Amino acid sequence: MGKIPRKRQHLLLTALLFVLIMGTAGLGLAGSEGVSARGQLLYVPVYSHIYGGDKAEGNEFYLTAILSLRNTDQSHPITFSQVDYYDADGKLVRKYLDKPVTLGPFSSSEYIVKESDTRGGLGAKFLVRWQADKMVNAPLVETVMIGTKMQQGISFTSRAIVLQESP
Repeated sequence: MGKIPRKRQHLLLTALLFVLIMGTAGLGLAGSEGVSARGQLLYVPVYSHIYGGDKAEGNEFYLTAILSLRNTDQSHPITFSQVDYYDADGKLVRKYLDKPVTLGPFSSSEYIVKESDTRGGLGAKFLVRWQADKMVNAPLVETVMIGTKMQQGISFTSRAIVLQESP
């Protein structure tokens, strides 16, 4: 079997990511949207880079990651008390909050991991903790990864999963 031309590799990678993203969209893997809760601890996958070719070649495609926090409740605020970024080994890289942040009804906020910040690696993640005074619609929490290299661009998302419900 011959070597796949680089242009075809990029097309195959883009097609694979599309299938992975679209293939999981309707499987209920996304986390807590549509659920009522008083608080949760969430795990959100982050990719600081992916590979555009053979890993051995060191062909990394570096990405900017945006953590998006969206209050989906139309009537009540929610408070985020933890937004922590961890690397692939589970070590804390950065705490994004010095104090709790409250989002009003239907409000949103975001936190950015710059493309040049490669400390997280392929297995990076955010731990996000939120709470509310009463039962509310759980927030939508996801990361959006985006990058460009020469004439190639790529973007995809990862949604949070619930690690723990607050009582």
